[in-house]
Amino acid sequence: MRITLLGTGSPIPDSRRAGPSTLVTADGVTALIDCGRGVLMRLVAAGTLPPFLNALLITHLHIDHISDLGDVITTRWVMSPGPSPFVIYGPVGTAEVVRLTLASLNADVGYRVAHHADLHQGPAVEVREVAAGDTFTVGSAQVTVGWTDHRPVEPTIAFRFEVGGKSAVLGGDGVPCAGLDELCRGADAYVQTVIREDLVRLVPSARLQDILDYHSTVQQAAQTATTARVGTLVLTHYVPAIQPGQEDEWRALAAAHFAGPIVLGDDLTFVDL
Repeated sequence: MRITLLGTGSPIPDSRRAGPSTLVTADGVTALIDCGRGVLMRLVAAGTLPPFLNALLITHLHIDHISDLGDVITTRWVMSPGPSPFVIYGPVGTAEVVRLTLASLNADVGYRVAHHADLHQGPAVEVREVAAGDTFTVGSAQVTVGWTDHRPVEPTIAFRFEVGGKSAVLGGDGVPCAGLDELCRGADAYVQTVIREDLVRLVPSARLQDILDYHSTVQQAAQTATTARVGTLVLTHYVPAIQPGQEDEWRALAAAHFAGPIVLGDDLTFVDL
């Protein structure tokens, strides 16, 4: 199993980091988790073309995690050589977001169908809304859904992939909670979005300070990893962005609470399990 951090950025635009998105590949499975800005450029840089995506899994409906939803749907559709239904999993509310996204694409779809003789209809998208405790398969991978705490954003979920004897938990935004502990139990890897509380507090902005109560800090992610006895901790969605040369500083904050391998870095950083 390979986990690739396609986008390690946040809502704050960054010339070096795409928006939140992670790719899981294993045993013929190619799954995209969230689809922040610039995701398709990073997907191609990771060696995967949109038609090869088996599914998109959405952790929650904050715009930074779904801003390129229309691009993913459209590009996968027009690049596929034939009909290729696209399955999207997400929390309650995902179906409505996808419906409205497809509605916004109506003009573009009409233009393409009118111009290309081999296109007879728009993208085929199947939305499956899931909740904590649900399980489903993506190719050969077994996926379990867990509850996460990102209130007042709710529902928010995380996904545990199990395939080829390996397991990885893909967490979204949120603070530590019992649901996340249970989902991560014994996983080979745990991917978590994180913030640096010490650095955020230096910024005199009430709006930025507000993020502190519903995002995991680096230290909290490490504590969750230790509690759940996961193998490798993978950090992403850095707020503020990691500056060149700061990697060891971030890693040390996590290492104070977690003794295993800690992976972080630029877009396209990956870990093989």
